[in-house]
Amino acid sequence: MFKARARQFEFASMVLMMLGIVALCQPWVLLLHEYSVLMIIIGLVAFNVFSRMASPPVAPTEPGGH
Repeated sequence: MFKARARQFEFASMVLMMLGIVALCQPWVLLLHEYSVLMIIIGLVAFNVFSRMASPPVAPTEPGGH
């Protein structure tokens, strides 16, 4: 399951890292600020895991498109 959706999880981990940086820089909600480093670390670990998973091979198509 994870290999089939590795690219989506990779993108989601990048989004999580960006949200962690935004949460770290915002001054309004203390709870977001407290968990921002954890969000960044989880996103970084997930990105390292999912970026190293190989995508499933794509079946070659015939030149005629049939």
